[in-house]
Amino acid sequence: MTKLIEFLDHNERAALAKRSMPRWSDPMLATLTEERFNHKDWIFERKLDGERVLVFKKDASVELFSRNRKNISKTYPELVERLEEEKIARCILDGEIVAFSGKITSFSRLQQRMQIKKSVEARKSDVAVFLYVFDILYFDGYATEDLALRRRKEILRRALRFEGSLRFTPHRNEQGVAFYQQACHKGWEGIIAKDANAAYAHSRSRNWLKFKCSKRQELVVGGWTEPGGQRRGFGALLVGYYQEKKLVYAGKVGTGYNGETLRRLHRQLVSHERSTSPFDRGEDTGSTVHYCTPKLVAEIGFNEWTEDGRLRHPRFIGLRRDKEASEVVREG
Repeated sequence: MTKLIEFLDHNERAALAKRSMPRWSDPMLATLTEERFNHKDWIFERKLDGERVLVFKKDASVELFSRNRKNISKTYPELVERLEEEKIARCILDGEIVAFSGKITSFSRLQQRMQIKKSVEARKSDVAVFLYVFDILYFDGYATEDLALRRRKEILRRALRFEGSLRFTPHRNEQGVAFYQQACHKGWEGIIAKDANAAYAHSRSRNWLKFKCSKRQELVVGGWTEPGGQRRGFGALLVGYYQEKKLVYAGKVGTGYNGETLRRLHRQLVSHERSTSPFDRGEDTGSTVHYCTPKLVAEIGFNEWTEDGRLRHPRFIGLRRDKEASEVVREG
C-alpha cells in the first residue's frame, strides 16, 4: 500500500477499493440553497467562476475532460504539461480551471480560451489559466471515493506538488456564514459548503451546497432577435429551461456582450437556425425573432425571477460547453 495513505486508520484503509483505473467517473454536483449556516462537520470553499474539469493521469498520459465528458486537453496544453511533471503514476482529480481578472476569477475572460480547440493556438493566448484541484477520486490502484472528504483532501495535498499553474483549493472549517459574507464583499460568485464526513457521490447531492452571492444559472438558448441601431450580430438571446421535458421560455437577454461575442455567437446561432419555435410554453417574443435548435447553453446573471417566471435584468456571462441543454432546469 502506497505511503500516501499510511496515515489512514484501519477502517479508513478498509474503505479504499483496490481496482483498475476507470475510463470515466461522473462528477459530484452541488445543490443550490438559500440557507447559510455554520457547522463543525462542514468545510467551505470559494466558488470558482471557471470550467469544471476531471483530470485522468495514466503514467505519461494526461487528459482533461469537462463534466459532460468532452476532451478539453488541447484548450489547456500548459496544464497538461504541468500535470505530466507529477510523480504520481495514476490518478483521477476533480477541480476547476480558471482565469483571473484582477483578483477575481472571471468566466468571461476564460471564454477566450474555451473557444480555442488547437494546442498551438492556445499556447499563443494571453489568457493565463490555473487549475484549482479540490478532490481526488483515484490514485495508484485505489479508489478513494468512499473515504470522508476531509481524508480525501489530506491525500490530495500529499499526492501533488501545488505550485505554478497547479493549485490546491483551500477551505475554511465550520464558519460558513462569515466566509459567505466575506466572499460577497470581495465580489466572488459565492462559496461551496461540503459535508467533511461524506463520501464522493457521482451525482448531484445535498452533501455539497452552493451559497451564491448573486443570482446566476445556466439557461438554454432557443432563438435571438434582430439587432437595432448600430449593433451587429443580434439584439438579444431568447432563453429558457426544461420542466418535465418541456422547454419553458424565461425571457430575453440583451446585455453583457462585446463586439466579438456578438459576431462569434451569431455565427453559432445561424448554424442551428430553424423555422419553428423550440419553446413549449411561456413564449412572448415579438415579430423580429429567429429560432434555433436548443443546443447552446448560456450562463446568465440576473436580479430575480418575476412572478410570471421571467428573468429580471438578465445579463449574458458566457457559453457553457460542460452541460447538455437537456439537463438545464430552473434552480431557484
